[in-house]
Amino acid sequence: MDTNNLEQKIVTLEAKVDAVYHSIEKIRKYMLVVAWVTVGMIVLPALGLVFVIPMFINSYVGALGGL
Repeated sequence: MDTNNLEQKIVTLEAKVDAVYHSIEKIRKYMLVVAWVTVGMIVLPALGLVFVIPMFINSYVGALGGL
């Protein structure tokens, strides 16, 4: 009777571990999406500003130089 009870508990624990594994995989995928969105929304525009700001300053100073 104890062996049967232990087997049942082991099966139950295996099912719970599988459920936790699937939940963790969903969280991992969510975190990966959040990381890519962060890169897309913060890092890429910041890199774009590195190129845009000098061009803006150059054209602004050029316009002021004509005065």
